[in-house]
Amino acid sequence: MTDLSRAGTFVLGDRVVKRLGYGAMQLAGPGVFGPPKDRAAALAVLREAVAQGVDHIDTSDFYGPHVTNDIIREALHPYRDSLVIVTKVGARRDGQGGWLPALSAAELRQAIDDNLRNLGLDVLEVVNLRSMLDVHGPKEGSLEAPLTALAEMRRQGLIKHIGLSNVTHRQVIDGRRICPIACVQNMYNLAHRADEALVADLARDGVPYVPFFPLGGFTPLQSTVLSDVARALDATPMQVALAWLLQRSPNLLLIPGTSSVAHLRENLAAVDLRLPPDAVARLDGIAGESAPAH
Repeated sequence: MTDLSRAGTFVLGDRVVKRLGYGAMQLAGPGVFGPPKDRAAALAVLREAVAQGVDHIDTSDFYGPHVTNDIIREALHPYRDSLVIVTKVGARRDGQGGWLPALSAAELRQAIDDNLRNLGLDVLEVVNLRSMLDVHGPKEGSLEAPLTALAEMRRQGLIKHIGLSNVTHRQVIDGRRICPIACVQNMYNLAHRADEALVADLARDGVPYVPFFPLGGFTPLQSTVLSDVARALDATPMQVALAWLLQRSPNLLLIPGTSSVAHLRENLAAVDLRLPPDAVARLDGIAGESAPAH
């Protein structure tokens, strides 16, 4: 079994978690909508993740909607004391699976209640507010109203910690004036590095940055350089991409997702891969296009 502690740990909220976790997004159906084709396989992936030592699972009740949280509860409830489940609010789905903003105080309270009920929890450890000012990526604009509403629910004891997702550097700075920000979850990977300065600023303050789509998401990372480095190190390209993130900054917490136990084990084995300086230098030269919304 892979020793996930080899990649180190970092503080998330008031908990210490291993830096390689699991993202549940892919447990829903195609387009993150509807049920999975194989529910038993989805349950098996979650149970294997925890058995392998994963103590940080990322989810949302708008995955499905309600699907991934329901599967997490069936697979893992009652939860281990060491397990930190992070969810996100701020969006909802239409009847065709489209992504719509849900940022009013009433919609946020409904989302919190849904997450609590479907996960089988009395309090949510970390809740990320996902900005929906632009569904495809961060866009400047005020998040004061929805963040203030979540801060009130934190005071009521429904939430322990609040994070931000799909946000700009300015929104993080503004958000920290409203309430403590436990983490930031934005798109960041080998090919998409717009948040370099934000990652560094958060690292200085001891705040974790959680890259979504660490492997490219709906458009998996593809690069001749990545493939060449992986071949030279007798690793898979995805293991190299994860290892690069783990070596990039100590505050990066990774949540690669998969619906396959075999792929899960491959991803977790990235903690055993150390990239030599020449490989890191080659990988640092990779650049690419943006990916879909998370």
